Amino acid sequence: MRGIILSGGPESVGVDGEHAIASFVFDSELPVLGICYGMQAMAAHFGADVKSADKSEFGPAVVRARGHSALLRDIQDRENDAGHGLLDVWMSHTDRVETLPSGFKCIASSESAPHAGIADETRRYYGLQFHPEVTHTSQGAEILKRFVHDICECSATWQPAGIATAAIERAREQVGSGKVLLALSGGVDSSVVAALLHRAVGEQLTCVFVDTGLLRAGESDQVMNTFAGRFGANVIRVDAAQEFLQALVGISDPELKRKEIGTRFIRIFEREARRLGEVNWLAQGTIYPDVIESAGTRSGKAHVIKSHHNVGGLPADMNLKLLEPLRELFKDEVRSVGRELGLPAEMVDRHPFPGPGLAVRILGEVSSEAADTLRRADHIFIEELRRHDLYQTVSQAFAVFLPVKSVGVTGDGRRYANVISLRAVQTTDFMTARWARLPYDFLDLVACRICNEISEISRVVYDISGKPPATIEWE
Repeated sequence: MRGIILSGGPESVGVDGEHAIASFVFDSELPVLGICYGMQAMAAHFGADVKSADKSEFGPAVVRARGHSALLRDIQDRENDAGHGLLDVWMSHTDRVETLPSGFKCIASSESAPHAGIADETRRYYGLQFHPEVTHTSQGAEILKRFVHDICECSATWQPAGIATAAIERAREQVGSGKVLLALSGGVDSSVVAALLHRAVGEQLTCVFVDTGLLRAGESDQVMNTFAGRFGANVIRVDAAQEFLQALVGISDPELKRKEIGTRFIRIFEREARRLGEVNWLAQGTIYPDVIESAGTRSGKAHVIKSHHNVGGLPADMNLKLLEPLRELFKDEVRSVGRELGLPAEMVDRHPFPGPGLAVRILGEVSSEAADTLRRADHIFIEELRRHDLYQTVSQAFAVFLPVKSVGVTGDGRRYANVISLRAVQTTDFMTARWARLPYDFLDLVACRICNEISEISRVVYDISGKPPATIEWE
């Protein structure tokens, strides 16, 4: 071990002694970097006063670097008129460090956080109130490199080729001579898992593609043509649209939707496993943001944001062992591994699509009519993004079916119909995101097409919420 990072978290330092840090952290005499809650806990450990701020900070902020710390020296986005270095960062906190802990100095400040960065250079202890690990802290990667490589003196061995090789070897060792079923959705994550496991276990792998009736326009045929046709993979297609839609009748709570969908998936995979005989493993494209948002981390201290059907939605009595080779990777790392494995760009760079499909983009109860309406609106949005060369400028884009109706007017007549929200975000890691500033003329075009071509829609709105405080998906 070369260093320790104390991560952020949803807890408050002042509640029930939550700031307690294991004694080995500071007894080890290793460099320590505390991030957000990690900084607050470290500061409290050394006697600082940590209190709830009058004003919470969720989203972009500007931080002024102060002094010449080893962590931030010469790292900046720009300078102010006085020549001070400024950093564009991402904040997500309600508490703040009011006083400096013993032996520390201030190395960064913002309008709402006078101690946005602290350091004890002698002991190599550093704290940052902002989040360097997320996409929207512009110099975050450089700050983390400075801590890991310069301060902790670690070598750079975490590369896509090494990640792919290690994952293949680990999967091969786990599976042995057993057989594997892969839950194939056609999305980025499950596609990368398919390529990885094909390298690892070859013909021991069978992919199961479940058509839930909640997929995007033309997606079912596209998945089969890509994997069964182009790659020659062993893919079983299961038409379960009626089964899923019937199971969701009367369910409007998003958590219950996800759990019901997770259970349906598992039961189908178990049926296919029994039919194939002697299948022991269920492989999934679970990635680390799924685990974090489902509170599935090893510490058990994370808070549930939403239960991903492949994590928090799995039934306790399933009889297949899980194989999740991407579980500790973020989306950008998954894409890099996919490229390393030779997957085509149109597959690796495709926008993410939630495992529960349109069920979590239909707010309220799911119906086949709502799914059909949403599918058509979503297709228009994506089609126009591609046509105007905007698809690759956003990280994820989709339409949402709202459980409200709005009065409209068409042909001098009254139309009382549903509302669609468009959502487009820019991010790399999908842990934070900014809403995409798409051109007004483009949004006008898409809204006009949706209302003109889909009689069930009377109004289109555009979501301008960032993550946080919102999530990317509405449910």
